[in-house]
Amino acid sequence: MIESKLKSSILLRMFIVGGLSLVLFIPAVFVESIISERESRRDAVTKEISQSWGSSQILTGPVVSIPFKKLSKDEKGTVSSFIQYAHFLPSKLNIRCSLKPEVRYRGIYEVALYNGDFVFEGEFPSFGFAQFGVSPENILWNGACVTFGISDLKGIRDVIKLKWNAESLPLTPGVQTNDIVSSGISFKPQASALSGQSTFFLTANLNGSSEISFVPVGEVTTVSMEAPWQNPSFLGGFLPVTRTIAANQFRAEWKVLNLNRNFPQSWVGDRYKPLESSFGTRLFLPVDHYQKTHRTVKYALLFIVLTFASLFLSEVIAKTVLHPIHYVLIGLGLVLFYLLLVSLSEHVPFDVAYVASALIVVALNTVYSRWITNWKVASVMMTVLAVLYSFLYVTLQMQDYALLLGTFGLLVTLFLIMYLTRKIDWFSLNSFSRAETGPQ
Repeated sequence: MIESKLKSSILLRMFIVGGLSLVLFIPAVFVESIISERESRRDAVTKEISQSWGSSQILTGPVVSIPFKKLSKDEKGTVSSFIQYAHFLPSKLNIRCSLKPEVRYRGIYEVALYNGDFVFEGEFPSFGFAQFGVSPENILWNGACVTFGISDLKGIRDVIKLKWNAESLPLTPGVQTNDIVSSGISFKPQASALSGQSTFFLTANLNGSSEISFVPVGEVTTVSMEAPWQNPSFLGGFLPVTRTIAANQFRAEWKVLNLNRNFPQSWVGDRYKPLESSFGTRLFLPVDHYQKTHRTVKYALLFIVLTFASLFLSEVIAKTVLHPIHYVLIGLGLVLFYLLLVSLSEHVPFDVAYVASALIVVALNTVYSRWITNWKVASVMMTVLAVLYSFLYVTLQMQDYALLLGTFGLLVTLFLIMYLTRKIDWFSLNSFSRAETGPQ
């Protein structure tokens, strides 16, 4: 009885095919979770390597911090004092950076690392407290420090040296105050060295991974960077004013004024967050097959629906009847495409993995369609899948026009369905003749 209704009711079969399309989207979601798990594993390996070598670096400074006594009076009139820091930024800051990048591997995963030579030079104006309303006797000049912020101290490969007014300053690990940065190193200048204008020259050799950023603490900050890397990605609040990218080398220069950022040249306490204005470069590894595979999975439901629609129309036109199990097996073949793609792309280039996965799935479903129907339906299946996978590949390459291309693709598909079914009398389709289930 049920088999008879299934064969005779085209409306029932349409509902079943539509329901199967939604059901088969569930394993596609599971495949996407597998892709996310592999991507998380990649990120964990990258983090593990970076923690041993040195993480992405954010360099801040140098900044002069001078403590002073702040007096306060409570409701009972008792006067107490506490220590605050006034922070002063350089009027001119020039940074030169030369990176030596390399790619390290852990199994099938890779991460971009670098060693860099850095030079920071510039000058400070005189350190005035009149703007803060601090009495001279409350300024603790002997507690002053010069702070150089380094986000990951494990990346320090050599002693960092600072010449202040041509004299070398003693280095102290750690920072004296967390108002601006939470990690770095400090230098102790003599109180006499803080009178009038001061010049500085700082050199550092640091390791890092993937990204290097700078905080524009100068009233005028210039940065010059060069590295033998052909895929730099500039990040942060400011883009370079000039850049040159060659086959295996890039050079970039930035210039940032104090008017371009949202903090002044001097303040008290932790009122401002200069690190939010950082900028720099990412050593970009262009092949991110996980991201591309994620994008392909987003088209899974569309693939299943269009393939099932083509197969159903082939039934109607060829007067054949397929069992829902046939649709399920063909749909599972479509879902396996994404699992094949992510597994192959971990070992070969994404384009090669895509073509190989598409050919395997097209061949699988074409041969199976021939087994359960005839060559005409199998040819339709092969053509439809070949067009769909070719269309998806082009869409992946044209990311900026993906929505436009996809919309026109759907319009063309709808037009073809309208054209192919224009002469079908749907009211007269009361039954199908069962197709022979063996090869013909």
